[in-house]
Amino acid sequence: MTGRPAAVAPRTRLLERLLGAVRPEFRSSLLVFDADDPVFGGGACRIEQCRRPARGQGMCPGHLQRWVNQGRPDLAVFVAATDPGWQRQRPNARCRVDGCGYGSARSGMCELHGQQWQRAGRPDLEEWRPDRPIKQPAAGVTCRIEHCRLWPQAASPFCHAHRQTWNANGRPDIDEFAAGFSRDVVTEDEAIRLDRLGPQLALEIQYALQCRRDEHTTKTFPTVVMQVVRFLTTTTVTSLLDRSESDWKRQIGRPAPKDANPRALLIYARRKVEDLADADGWDSEYPRDTWLLRRLGFPGHQVLNFADISQQWLRDLVKRWVRWRLGIGLGLDAARRGLRALTRFARFCDRLGVSALAQVNRLVLERYLADLQTELSDGQRGVHIGQLNNFLHAVRQHNWENTLPATAVLFPDDHPKRSDRPPRALTEQVMAQVEHPDNLDRWDNPAHRLVTQILIGTGLRVSDALRLKHDCIALDAQSAPYLRYFNHKMKREALVPIDEHLHRAITDQQAAVSGVFGAAAPILLPRPTKNPDGTAPISSNTYRAALHRWLRDCDVRDEHGRAVHLTPHQWRHTLGTRLINRDVPQEVVRRILDHDSPMMTAHYARLHDTTVRRHWEAARKVDITGHTVVIDPDGPLAEATWAKQRLGRATQALPNGFCGLPVQKSCPHANAPLTELTPRSMLVGRSSYSRVGSLPA
Repeated sequence: MTGRPAAVAPRTRLLERLLGAVRPEFRSSLLVFDADDPVFGGGACRIEQCRRPARGQGMCPGHLQRWVNQGRPDLAVFVAATDPGWQRQRPNARCRVDGCGYGSARSGMCELHGQQWQRAGRPDLEEWRPDRPIKQPAAGVTCRIEHCRLWPQAASPFCHAHRQTWNANGRPDIDEFAAGFSRDVVTEDEAIRLDRLGPQLALEIQYALQCRRDEHTTKTFPTVVMQVVRFLTTTTVTSLLDRSESDWKRQIGRPAPKDANPRALLIYARRKVEDLADADGWDSEYPRDTWLLRRLGFPGHQVLNFADISQQWLRDLVKRWVRWRLGIGLGLDAARRGLRALTRFARFCDRLGVSALAQVNRLVLERYLADLQTELSDGQRGVHIGQLNNFLHAVRQHNWENTLPATAVLFPDDHPKRSDRPPRALTEQVMAQVEHPDNLDRWDNPAHRLVTQILIGTGLRVSDALRLKHDCIALDAQSAPYLRYFNHKMKREALVPIDEHLHRAITDQQAAVSGVFGAAAPILLPRPTKNPDGTAPISSNTYRAALHRWLRDCDVRDEHGRAVHLTPHQWRHTLGTRLINRDVPQEVVRRILDHDSPMMTAHYARLHDTTVRRHWEAARKVDITGHTVVIDPDGPLAEATWAKQRLGRATQALPNGFCGLPVQKSCPHANAPLTELTPRSMLVGRSSYSRVGSLPA
């Protein structure tokens, strides 16, 4: 990150903080991790009894190379037959002469048999036999190397091959040399060596590795760490903070590496060290013009950039406003929308020559409204006007600056009138294809299929569905299942009823996750990679990309034959629309979708034309001849007449209709006039009269 001047004195305390932060297990110039380490290990080699970390094909580098040298045979056969020891731990070749225990030295024979064969004129080896016995060591004496069963060579304590290795290494102490073959030797791709780095630089790398271990989110192989270490040894820096993030990206990426892992690790290490150096929360970040939100407790590497607000007086107020909004629990997206709106207002004030808050009056605001009208749509204008109004109200409410004119007010009429947005629910033709069992079976990932079923059946937002807890099922007194989730938009827990089919699918997913991450698995839908402890959920982008591929593979098309492109949120609209058109009360729909207001539910749950027609036919009045009884909607008695009709229906229901006589009057006949009928009761009446006669004229 460039352009971030330090808010306080230079980082003179960094070394002190590093010494206090790095734990003893990481305070070594040689770091070696077990093969099954959740972050730095690759899992044990699939060869039984070999505990080295696996790399390619599930095998350690030694066994992988042996497999390649043998022509890549069938893996199962190779794994079952190969020696578990590495090359240096495998037996050396024995002399081909029967009964000889010396090691092979020439043409597959020991030195002594090789000399006899040489003097015999090098006959065919298959037919040649020694003409005399050779000198043998005492019975039971073998090479000093523990796993080697060959005879020692002459006066040496080692066989031929091990004697040569001993000579090549300068004839070290015999016991020490022999012990070296007994223990596992740490190879280059299993160890992290930091002895070539300066003291502080080594501490910074150790601290970054410790953070990786604590986060448990990303695999970091020692080979990747050593690529970074070797790169750092080519520089003259004493700290990762000696260069900016962009400088490191350019230098380690030229020429471009085969993979981005070393560069990603280097940038990660620098960020962690910088965060440690400036680890003072708001006290450190607030004075800066670019806030690194990870230091304020937000996930990821998001930023809020105030540098585009050139006026210092306005920038200070906007920063205070944004900090207050984040402090009261407002979402980061809402805070970012406010910053964008005020950044645009700052550019307008700069063009207009407004140099102080005291100059922001009603005239300036009216000119700004006109400026918005020329560039933005109604929806965008509404957002910018609303955010500016919130800002001005907060400045006045909290008395952050008393020079704001009293006329700096935006009124409700200043906001553009919101037009009804078109419905986003999917048609039943599309839903029939989406919900078809054959198409659901085309999902190549069971977790993605389950997400789709949850979104369709419950109407959850995709972010809430992907972050479901592992124990997300609740049962009522009748053992009916409910899905428990956290509504991140409303910041509260909620329950939604589910059917038995979805209940079984969720139970199956719980069992599958427990089989991988154990019974204490924290979430229902963990992502399959870079997730050692199962705490990271599937990302929204991953699911959306998979959804688009699935729709293409299923060839889902609308009523016009066009390929369907949908978003997960449309299933939320679809559920609301389905429920309201099945005569589910709007309040129940609101509770299922966990909305705060009926207005929002009305936006999601739209009535179909067929539903409106059905209710209209059920509600209109006809007389005994079948003609509609008209009530003048503008008449002085319109509301009273409609109330009378509803009351009459509730209290004077007749077998074939409703009595139109006022409630206050008595009628001597049980069902005499039949003056008010619904279309349905009219059909029932005609059917009844057809059995006894005809309807009266």
